[in-house]
Amino acid sequence: MSRRSLLAAVPGIALAGSVATAPSARACGAGTKSGPRTICYVEVNSNELANAGRYSLARSGAPLFDVAVIFAANINYDGRAAYLYCNPQVQSTLDNAATQIRPLQQRGIKVLLSVLGNHQGAGVCNFPTEQAASAFAEQLAAIVDRYGLDGIDFDDEYADYGVGGTGQPNASSFVQLITALRRAMPEKLISFYYYGPAASRTTYNGVQAGPSIDLCGNAIYGTYSVPNVPGIGKAALSPAAVKLSETPSLTAASFATRTVSDGYGLFLTYDLRGGDQSAYLSSFSGPLYGESAVYSG
Repeated sequence: MSRRSLLAAVPGIALAGSVATAPSARACGAGTKSGPRTICYVEVNSNELANAGRYSLARSGAPLFDVAVIFAANINYDGRAAYLYCNPQVQSTLDNAATQIRPLQQRGIKVLLSVLGNHQGAGVCNFPTEQAASAFAEQLAAIVDRYGLDGIDFDDEYADYGVGGTGQPNASSFVQLITALRRAMPEKLISFYYYGPAASRTTYNGVQAGPSIDLCGNAIYGTYSVPNVPGIGKAALSPAAVKLSETPSLTAASFATRTVSDGYGLFLTYDLRGGDQSAYLSSFSGPLYGESAVYSG
């Protein structure tokens, strides 16, 4: 299953740019709402992250989206070790934090950076040692700190494990990576898109990744299925998976109704594009929050 367009592999790492300080966690002038948190993945190769901040609930004025995810940075491989790589579009989003990230955070929307493989054999599931996993976790914590982000999202896709002599998925890698990242950024969010080899490798040697994961969503769009990650409670789970450009609005509405009635605390959406999509978004904002969505371009 290919859920998104692939990211091109370009050698090098891009972490340069001015350091920006994130605003305080308290939202500035945002209304309040109750109900599940809605997470939105944005393909910044072709869309602005800022779009996620342009939707509010009609009555309360609260932001529709609670979490916006920059899709996506990559895990690249230089023949010796994995390293974090940001393609030009991702790097531009980070460098233009003043217009792409800060306005969202000022409304109380958390901004995460998604990280996934890049067809070079490196991924979240094949770090050969705990030290290697910890070294990559330090890179992730550094970029969160540099650009004032609110956390990291993991997506175990497109790694092509084994390419170039890299290892196959092992039992320890993902748990050790999550554990190291939680230690490196104890106050930030860690999200897991429930897919790939990592989905079946969340416990190792008695240690669970689940308690260190704040958000976890079903990966198969157009379905409603509870991720099976020991140690994660219902408040952090999204059985619903909605692709905004494809999932029928009636299906999205049904998933939202089930999310509330089943007591889950997260609602996952993907592929927010430009322009006014408030009519579609209202299909699930109504069941989730009792309000329609409005757009401010």
